[in-house]
Amino acid sequence: MSMPLKWEFPGGKVERGESEEACIKREIKEELAIEIELQRRLTPVSHDYAEISVDLIPFLARYKHGELKLREHQQFLLLEKKQMPDLDWAEADLPVLKEYMDL
Repeated sequence: MSMPLKWEFPGGKVERGESEEACIKREIKEELAIEIELQRRLTPVSHDYAEISVDLIPFLARYKHGELKLREHQQFLLLEKKQMPDLDWAEADLPVLKEYMDL
């Protein structure tokens, strides 16, 4: 929650001994209470903010099952792909968004 009022893709920190794939599945389950199926890994992004540096390891995923419940986020939106650039995104997420839009 370091970027309040900015849109970010959900995710979190890889725990010791955990694969990137296991991490994103766990984080989505913890944050949104749903299970996903990973489809494709996108290009990792490193970004330096004033107080923190972040490394993003993005994946495309498909909803598997579960009832979406916000556990850490204030809001979610279901959008058409063409609507996504209209949001106010956190800087680190912009390269991920661009790559997704170019697919």
